[in-house]
Amino acid sequence: MNIARHVLNCTKFARHSANINCTRKFYTSQHLKMSRHTHSKRIAGLDKNVWVAFTSLAADPSVVNLGQGFPDIPPPFYVKEALAKAACVDRMNQYTRGFGHPSLVKALSQVYGKVCERQIDPLKEILVTVGGYGSLFSTMQGLVEEGDEVIIIEPFFDCYVPMVRMAGAKPVLIPLRLKPGKRQTITSADWFLDPDELSSKFNSKTKAIIINTPNNPIGKVFTRDELQVIADLCIKHDTLCFSDEVYEWLIYRGHHHIKIATLPGMWDRTITIGSAGKTFSVTGWKLGWSVGPEHLIKHLQTVMQNTLYTCPTPLQATVAQGLLLNFELMGQPECYFSSLAEELEGKRDRMAAILQEVGMTPVIPEGGYFMLVDVTSLNQDLSHMVDDDDAAYDYKFVKWMIKEKKLAAIPVTAFVGDESKKQFEKYIRLCFIKQDSTLDAAEAILKNWSKI
Repeated sequence: MNIARHVLNCTKFARHSANINCTRKFYTSQHLKMSRHTHSKRIAGLDKNVWVAFTSLAADPSVVNLGQGFPDIPPPFYVKEALAKAACVDRMNQYTRGFGHPSLVKALSQVYGKVCERQIDPLKEILVTVGGYGSLFSTMQGLVEEGDEVIIIEPFFDCYVPMVRMAGAKPVLIPLRLKPGKRQTITSADWFLDPDELSSKFNSKTKAIIINTPNNPIGKVFTRDELQVIADLCIKHDTLCFSDEVYEWLIYRGHHHIKIATLPGMWDRTITIGSAGKTFSVTGWKLGWSVGPEHLIKHLQTVMQNTLYTCPTPLQATVAQGLLLNFELMGQPECYFSSLAEELEGKRDRMAAILQEVGMTPVIPEGGYFMLVDVTSLNQDLSHMVDDDDAAYDYKFVKWMIKEKKLAAIPVTAFVGDESKKQFEKYIRLCFIKQDSTLDAAEAILKNWSKI
């Protein structure tokens, strides 16, 4: 009996020990997974994204989406036709030159050579990438070092700050400020950079400044004088300039787009970024490019060859044809580079008139296809949105508007740093490169705002 009890107790002890060991092993395994397999430091704090958050909210087909910046107007027919033909050519379905399909870089050198009034080497001074995003990424990774500082003008396209941080550098922010005084109509030209404030941001650690003209989201087209202030500081402090000009052709009457790379002393220190998606209304094609001096572009090419390597061949061949066609038409009414802006100007003016009629305050853009809207006058109470207590007013307002009014926009504080949120939290961004039927639906919502 004693022997049986002893055996039973030993068995229980062995099971208990085994359970403890299994638990320890499981805990140790889980602990290792948590400690070793977490995110890299370079992406810490970069997981939140305005597009992920609000695109999903606007996915309901009953919502009129003026948020994300994609056209729902058709691209030029000849571009679509050329792509269909290119895909039928067997060799066009294979890899092409990693830094850009020969016909595309040649076409880009012709277009930009004419605009910049200089000869551009298609093989050494141009890099074709996966969208403007790819150009920005290659620029940051190829030219920005850990410990550098990069000046960014607010409001900025939201990927600038994460890309600077992923390169190990520090973003240094400076806001555009609204000129004081009351005015009947506010335009993007009423937002300005304070020269003294800008000068104070430059120091021995400053590697580059990012400019975006026309600016997304404000639509500001920087004047020659404004660009000259930036250029003078870049030269004084031996700083690079990354000029995001993806909306370069979308300039409205009375305004002129000037490339900072064309100012004296700036070609050798500037990377200019362009986009096929914005040029031909084909954002889903994701083709962009960087143009600049060989001694800078070669470092971007190194990043490209060791990351994405190349871009789709048929898309590049098609964009090349579109560029060459419009290169020949430059200065004529049929040129898509200018005719799209003429079409969009009517949509811009219509959108502004609707917003003014219902008591909102639009900021009339000089370029691009976005419009900032001041919603202060609506005095919308959002105190009931307790789940979003920590969110800025514009985040709550857009969420409320999507749910209650079925109209989607983008909150502007997504484009600024923490210190500038109070300045911009009563603004939302609307996109007007839309079919008339989409704008009709938005107009109906806005005109019935108080009834819905």
